[in-house]
Amino acid sequence: MTFYPLLFEPNLHPTVWGGESWEVSAVPNSISIVSNGEWAGKELTAVIEQHPDAILGKAVNEKYHGQLPLLVKFIDARQDLSIQVHPNDEMAQREHGKMGKSEMWYIIKADEGAHLYAGFNQEITRYEYQKRIEDGSITEVLADHTVKAGDVFYLPAGRVHAICGGILLAEVQQSSDVTYRIFDYNRPGLDGKPRELHTELAAKALDFHVEANYRTEYPNTSNKAIKVIKSPYFSIRVMDVSKPFHRDLMKYDSFIITMCIEGDCIIHVRSTGEEVLLKEGSSTLIPAAIADYDVLPRHDKTRILDAFIDNMDRSLANTVTRFLHLRA
Repeated sequence: MTFYPLLFEPNLHPTVWGGESWEVSAVPNSISIVSNGEWAGKELTAVIEQHPDAILGKAVNEKYHGQLPLLVKFIDARQDLSIQVHPNDEMAQREHGKMGKSEMWYIIKADEGAHLYAGFNQEITRYEYQKRIEDGSITEVLADHTVKAGDVFYLPAGRVHAICGGILLAEVQQSSDVTYRIFDYNRPGLDGKPRELHTELAAKALDFHVEANYRTEYPNTSNKAIKVIKSPYFSIRVMDVSKPFHRDLMKYDSFIITMCIEGDCIIHVRSTGEEVLLKEGSSTLIPAAIADYDVLPRHDKTRILDAFIDNMDRSLANTVTRFLHLRA
């Protein structure tokens, strides 16, 4: 069996505020369909089921029981999204039998003056939260951030947030479709009816703690994989590449999802010679078994975002355990 980077058919979700492209998804109601190679036309979940260790990575397969744990999207917000929050794993499992939803945003483009909400700007009580939902003043206590291309926000489960109009972004999240809508500006949905709110569930999920800085700071260096986020749920690297760039990620024992933010590139697998053209605004899933590859810009440069599961800490723990066992 020769493994290769997987490309996918368009998976678009129109919304009242704009739209989403679900780039790599194993969410049951919107599974990605492979568009290239031997598995073209097959659902991603079916491919993973055939080769779970090779696609996901052995450690990921064991931890997530054969399930792809991430969902990645491009989101085009032409109007403001609802104010919302997501539950953590414990609450999502208890209430819905699903995974929780921590996520991150990478801003690709932003109109002048564009902004978003992430977190609270002051401590409030649950009672005040309820009152502000009732009178429509909830945005007054939200941290309001003016944004530009390259800004990053990590949104752990429990953090109130909303993307606002004039923003195009890449989103990486746990593989979950559980969202609690807190406030939606009293507007109708695509069906003309008011959209459902989840005020009580949101109150249970919300973390009211105030952070000093909600924006993720990271260096801007060319031709280097910049660590942007390392969380319990995913790790993110961003690269501006102007020459052939080697990526050997075998040590993480994980699939790699690469999103092409700017400038087409070719992904060249070193072990097999397989190549795919990754166009700007598209994404690929690179199986764990071939996570040693080169990124080749088609023109002056390419900007890509990698998302994967960092199993290095687990590998180190297992090494230490084996070492102690041998010494005993």
